[in-house]
Amino acid sequence: MTNGKRATRCIRLTSKMPVSAALGEILRSSFDEMARSESKARSWDDIEGVHQMRVNCRRMRAALWSFRSAVPKGVSVSWTDELGWLAGQLGEARDLDVFIAEALTPAADQLSLPGRDALMVLAEQQRAAAYDAVRATLDSDRYGRFKQDFPAWFKARDWEHADLSEKQRKNLDTNIDEYARKLLYRLDSKVRETGASLDRNDSEQMHRLRIECKKLRYAAEFFAPIIPDLDAYIRHLKQLQDVLGTLNDVSVMCRLLKDLLPGQSDPNVFAYACAMVASRTREGGTLLASFEKRWRAFVKQRPSKR
Repeated sequence: MTNGKRATRCIRLTSKMPVSAALGEILRSSFDEMARSESKARSWDDIEGVHQMRVNCRRMRAALWSFRSAVPKGVSVSWTDELGWLAGQLGEARDLDVFIAEALTPAADQLSLPGRDALMVLAEQQRAAAYDAVRATLDSDRYGRFKQDFPAWFKARDWEHADLSEKQRKNLDTNIDEYARKLLYRLDSKVRETGASLDRNDSEQMHRLRIECKKLRYAAEFFAPIIPDLDAYIRHLKQLQDVLGTLNDVSVMCRLLKDLLPGQSDPNVFAYACAMVASRTREGGTLLASFEKRWRAFVKQRPSKR
């Protein structure tokens, strides 16, 4: 949970802070983290660069989504769209970083088969093209405008000047402690509802649970500075996400291999790719067997509504 701990240290919230100020602070913290990672994101010498930029894009989108009862979708949609665009532009590079670092490189010690070196060459060629696209994005006029205009928007809290309902304005003035507890309880309820009746062998249902868990974890990390005793809750949530993330990695690996292998004629490359998928699938199956235990441990935890 390194990323979450670093992020929460950077968020300067107090329990009596109004919701409007708290949203501005959460966006500032994540934007600053994203900006600090930009230079690293231009190459894969440190794959945390692209990863941190992408994580913080998702964190800011999650924040805008979480605060919609105070800042409605119509007020923030242009920024959620821009953040979605930026995260999407970084996605292929991140997927290839994970594939190379967490699947292809470790496989050398697990699979005594020919074909790995040739597959690595294909993956690194694809990654080089993906990082060319990342650099083009970071040098684009669109990204330049976003870097200038988005922080101006949240630093000025421009949403306070939008056409808001009386209830939305009341929510903006509410203490963040009260707002955060209700929001966490609602997001927690959604995760429990999604997970309670889900078919563990249905990949689409597991993916939906993964998305709901991600929303909940971002919110829990936002509010950890003002809500005590969330560490154990976040830890159990992360253990649940580890299973869901590995299952998603198998799906991403299959998609990447479909992109890498067309046009290849070396049977060793195909054999190695199949062996990798089988190995990662077995790993996912082992984790899936632990899902019920992790789920039960998670549902025993619950943030207080008050």
